[in-house]
Amino acid sequence: MDNFFDKFKLNAEKEELQTIVTNIDNGVVFRGTNLWVLIFAIFVASLGLNVNSTAVIIGAMLISPLMGPIMGIGLGIGINDVPLLRKAIYNFVIATGVALTTSTIFFLLSPLNEAHSEILARTSPTIYDVLIALFGGFAGIIAVSSKQKGNVIPGVAIATALMPPLCTAGYGLATLQFGFFFGAFYLFIINTVFIALATFIIVRFLHIPYKHLQNKKAEKMAHRIIWLVVILTLLPSLYFGYDMVQQNRFTKNANSFIIYEAHFTNDYLLNKKIDAKNRKITLVFGGKEIMPDEIELLRSQLKKYNLQSAALEIKQGFAYLSENNNKIENDQLTQLTLALEAKDKQEKLLQAKLDSIHNQQKLSTQIYAELKAQYPALKNAILQPSYMLSDSTASKQTFIVLLSLSSRIPAPEKSKIENWLKIRLNQQNINLIFQ
Repeated sequence: MDNFFDKFKLNAEKEELQTIVTNIDNGVVFRGTNLWVLIFAIFVASLGLNVNSTAVIIGAMLISPLMGPIMGIGLGIGINDVPLLRKAIYNFVIATGVALTTSTIFFLLSPLNEAHSEILARTSPTIYDVLIALFGGFAGIIAVSSKQKGNVIPGVAIATALMPPLCTAGYGLATLQFGFFFGAFYLFIINTVFIALATFIIVRFLHIPYKHLQNKKAEKMAHRIIWLVVILTLLPSLYFGYDMVQQNRFTKNANSFIIYEAHFTNDYLLNKKIDAKNRKITLVFGGKEIMPDEIELLRSQLKKYNLQSAALEIKQGFAYLSENNNKIENDQLTQLTLALEAKDKQEKLLQAKLDSIHNQQKLSTQIYAELKAQYPALKNAILQPSYMLSDSTASKQTFIVLLSLSSRIPAPEKSKIENWLKIRLNQQNINLIFQ
């Protein structure tokens, strides 16, 4: 019986060393097909960012050939192959320049210039992006060096997201928003450096033959420069990661403070705004006039939630002095407060319905993509929650799934799809129809 730790060894599945080098080397050069595929992938990714479509962006990442020269850089450093390293860097610079130019031209011509969430998500890299690139790079080079390559590389391309940052950088140049450009391009550099670093580490781990330079001093200097680049790339991400954690913590503490402390008698909280970046909390109340001593008492509670350095601003949407108003005015205020509460509840219900619809659409899109990957003959699909009605029994919740395929599939496969849908949808009652 094998030792448990033998399961983690790579030697049994390792590709021939020369084959590994050849496979990586073949993907380094950007010429002809590779270059045009890159250009079209950039257009697809830019369109996805422009219309805020995650599915389109994922598709662009899948067809992008950018991983080739990055792994070539890591391999060149790992085996000290200077010609390969020069070739990889040269092609990487060309690919980056072409991609950046293409995306900039696209956004210059596009009538849509709004920065959607998919763009904003690529402008503030953190240490977490470093870890994603590093572990994704590990997965990629291990897959390349194995005889059982599987479908790891497309997954690595999606996880490390090389295309969207380049397109976002192009958006920043096209719209003269240089904060977007530098943030996105820094994310691209992070992904590049740490995928290359992961490749370098695994190459040394696999003991691929190392080429020693005759000039030992130059060799040592080159290694120092490489590690300096790694450190300089890492340091800003540590700061941004720390800042992100602090902002998330501030937002969490501020919400707790508002829930448990921000209450005044005969007042209703109309609105709240938490500015984690500037450490500021703004609260808008409706109701009686809030006295300065009440506000100071509320400010004194900030320390309990580790918010002592936060700025608290209290605004009043409408106010009255209770001691100077008669019962009619008080009744009117009560009715207004109740109306505001009812409006708030209605808004929450509507938001819940919208969230439910959005989540259902997102789930349906994901399921279609997963089915399409398994069954290329799938043309379209309809997924609809419904109810089964009959005279004898009460209504029973079910899920209608209509799959349209270009070719027939055997009965065992149909049963397999049905069982998979039950698990994926967390629904035992599935009405599966094929056409």
